[in-house]
Amino acid sequence: MSVPTTQHPVPYYSQWESRTLVPEFIAGQRDAADDPLWQKSGADTPQEYAFWAPRMCGVACLRMALDFWRHPVPSSVPLVRELCEAGAYVRNGEVVKGLIYQPFADYVGARWGLKAESVPDLPSSRIHETIAGGCLALVSVHKTVRTPAVEPPSKGGHLVLAVGASQEGVMLHNPSGLPGVSQEFALVPWARFDRFYAGRGVIIGE
Repeated sequence: MSVPTTQHPVPYYSQWESRTLVPEFIAGQRDAADDPLWQKSGADTPQEYAFWAPRMCGVACLRMALDFWRHPVPSSVPLVRELCEAGAYVRNGEVVKGLIYQPFADYVGARWGLKAESVPDLPSSRIHETIAGGCLALVSVHKTVRTPAVEPPSKGGHLVLAVGASQEGVMLHNPSGLPGVSQEFALVPWARFDRFYAGRGVIIGE
């Protein structure tokens, strides 16, 4: 039996303010502190922004979900600060632990009134059901999912937002995707997706 395609019209946000410069940031050709739009992040300094930008994939996904469900969308660094207070990020000097799913889900529910469920065992089949049921799925993949033809060295470590699904594959909004290639509604076949996917995430709904 064929499964219908579902695609939610979710607005896209990059984890860097200048989404067109993502290839330079991830290649190390440009420091995030040199992002000409860094002030839009709400950071106090370019250095604060540069510290958090590579770590804000989950924040970008949250901003997409907030916009989709017509909530005010705060700038990224103020959201980071709130998530630190909520225990979803734990910073120790230059080391950050997170995004930690359960405190993140608790924060999303308490702060924004959305339903958020931390799911440590989230098979691909449930992602499809989740999206068909009107929800979004924040899922852990390897960062090289931006170029899915490449074989990843491992699974997980980077968060993307699953915004659509079909029998063929899953559609991703990738906060560190490549402009015009893998940022918005990037279709990854299920068999390829499973090579990147760590099998865990957070389901977000109204």
